[in-house]
This record gives sequence, structure tokens and C-alpha cells, in this order.
Amino acid sequence: MVINKKQNDAELLVEIEGSIDTIGAPLFDKEVNNCLKGITSLVLDFKKVDYVSSAGLRVLLVAYKTMLNQGTMVLHNVNQDIMDVFSMTGFDLFLQIE
Repeated sequence: MVINKKQNDAELLVEIEGSIDTIGAPLFDKEVNNCLKGITSLVLDFKKVDYVSSAGLRVLLVAYKTMLNQGTMVLHNVNQDIMDVFSMTGFDLFLQIE
């Protein structure tokens, strides 16, 4: 998994490449959830994400709950396979996906 972060004041853009699975989720958690202090806009670019496991969903949920209290979180470029995972788990009901 490769994670690229670009911060512009209180906006954080995170481009993710690879799988957010049992191996990638801890890295995603460290690189994103530990960097949210002072962030009011979190944008996650899923263009190059090919898989999300339950471990990845947990990390997304933690980020969502953090951002719910301090700003917004938006997911961009989510492919159909990952949208299916979000739909089956109900994540599509609360995540902002564009």
C-alpha cells in the first residue's frame, strides 16, 4: 500500500494505492487517523484502491467519527467493487461518496 498526503491548511487530501486490508489497514490508520488534529476537510482518493476488508472498514469508521466532530470527510473515485462492499455493509448510508 502506498499513501500520499497533501495538506493545505486545514484540508488533507489522501491518495491511497493498493488494498486496505489486514496488512494495509494499520498503515492507513497511522498515516491518516493520527494526522487529523486541526483538519476540517478530509478527502480520500480511492482511485487506485482495489480492495477494502473489514479491517479497512474499521479504520474508515474511526476517521469518519473523528471528522464528524471537526469537519467533513469525502471519498472520491470509488470503484464499483468497493461501492458494493460499502453497500453491503451499510457504509454507503453515512459516508459521503462522490
